[in-house]
This record gives sequence, C-alpha cells and structure tokens, in this order.
Amino acid sequence: MRKHRPDTDSPDLSDIESLSPEQLAKKLAEQRKEIEELQETMERQGRKHQSALSRRQAEQALKPYQAEVIKMQRYLEEERLGMIVLFEGRDASGKGGTIRRMTRYMNEKHYRVVALGKPTEQQRTQWYFQRYVEQFPRGGETVLFDRSWYNRAVVEPIFGFCTDLQYQNFMVGVTGFEKDIVRQGIILVKLYFSVSKEEQRYRFERRKTDPLRQWKLSEVDLQAQDRWDDFSNMKYAMLKRTHTAEAPWTVIRSDDKLKARLNAIKVVLNAVPFRNRNPDLDFRPDSEVVVSGAVELELMEAQRINQGKFTH
Repeated sequence: MRKHRPDTDSPDLSDIESLSPEQLAKKLAEQRKEIEELQETMERQGRKHQSALSRRQAEQALKPYQAEVIKMQRYLEEERLGMIVLFEGRDASGKGGTIRRMTRYMNEKHYRVVALGKPTEQQRTQWYFQRYVEQFPRGGETVLFDRSWYNRAVVEPIFGFCTDLQYQNFMVGVTGFEKDIVRQGIILVKLYFSVSKEEQRYRFERRKTDPLRQWKLSEVDLQAQDRWDDFSNMKYAMLKRTHTAEAPWTVIRSDDKLKARLNAIKVVLNAVPFRNRNPDLDFRPDSEVVVSGAVELELMEAQRINQGKFTH
C-alpha cells in the first residue's frame, strides 16, 4: 500500500496524486522557473564560449601577418631604414590593443612604443616638435607613437592645453615638418582609429566596472562623450589640413576591434616594400574597415550636409 506524503509547501512531483491543485500549480511554476534559469545560464555560457572561440580564431588569424611584420622589420634593419607609425583617434578606439598585437613577436631591440606624458616646464619653452624628434628612429628601427604630435591638433585645443596661436602655428607647420621626415627617408604611416559614439560609451562603461581596465580611465576620457562634437570638428579640421600626398592619413573603422587590428597591420605592411611576402596571404585591407583620409573627409562633409553636423 502506497504511503502518502504529508502536505508541505514544496511537495515532490514523484507522488503527483498527493498534490492539491494549488500545490501542483505552485510546483510546476517553480520547475518552469528553474528550467528557464538553467536555459539562460546555458545560453550565457554558450555566448561566452562562442565569444572566446571567436577571439581565439581572430588571434590565430593574426599570426601569419605577425610573421610578415617580422620580415618587414628584418628588411628595415637590412636597409637601415627608419619607420614611424602614428596611432591617433578617440579614446577607447583600440589604439593600444592594436599596438600590442603588432609588436607581439617583433625583435625588441629594433622597435619602441612611445607614449609621451605631459611636457615638462623646460619642454614647454622648446620647439613643439622637439621632444618627439628626440624619439625618432635610428636606421633599422621602428617607432610606434601611441598618440603623437597630433595632440596639438585635437586634444590640446579642446581642453585648453594650448593657445589658439599655438594651435594655428602647429597646423601651419606640421605639413612641412612631415614632408621633411619623409624627405629624409623615414617611412611615415599615420593611422586614425575611428570609433562610434555608442561603441565608445560601451567601452567606457566596461572600464568603469572592470578592475582590469579601470586604470585606462582618465579625466579626458570622462569628458569624451560630452565633447563628442568638439572632437568631430577638430578631427575634420585635422584631416582637411594635414592629409597630404607625402604624409596621408589612413582611417581605421574600429568598432570591431579584431578586424581593426588585422587591417591596421595590413596597412603598415603595405607601406614597406619588404621581400619574400607570403603568397598565400591577402594583403588587401577590407574597404569596410580601412578608408583614406580623403574619403573620410568626403563622408564627413556629406554628413554635415545631410544631418547638420558630423557623426564620425
């Protein structure tokens, strides 16, 4: 003879006949909730796994091009050529991550990453470009500037770190300065990383909550969203006046970090005529990710006409 279980708030479904309609409904609701929570957990874990897998695949896809960077570096050493790569763009646009991927397997003796802080009082009295020139490459060396002299074209005037006269003097003099760099035989590559306002906001929020990223936040970062239009206006003026045949700008769409890194590396590789390229690799940049400074200017001008302001 079957023993009946006593009435409890959480009866077991294995003895369904002992349940009142109210108890059965309650138990079924609890189990539906447990199943939904389990499904959500599995979906979340699946998304994390897929994201991790995608990142790993993307990192693996970089390796053949990172091997080409080593060939490029060897060519520069053999030919005693210096190379400068400028990484510019809004905060949280992916400059630092791209630099790390580009240099991961490079010979540390023949490259430097330069990220200058605020100028000293003595440097403030010197020619503006002097502290950057002091970091220029010797023959066979590559120098990657994580922000560069173009601080004076965008960040400094927006936040009042330079006078209007200093800004105007810079804009007049920078093109001649860069022509001299190229004339001296240094390979100069200027990259501008372009991130959307929504993606920048998302990355800032991650920085606020992720203890591994909080160090990246600065006072300038905290104002970047509020000053978005100011940055757009200064970006336009910079491209308009400093995109030249001798030292052109290349814009990298960087909402997708993985694509931005790969295509930025391709741009740098294409700037150097090194030998023995891997014939199985596609060195053509993705036109959805890489655009010339001239094309970016056209797009920005169309935005201003159609929407009354720049959106990039």
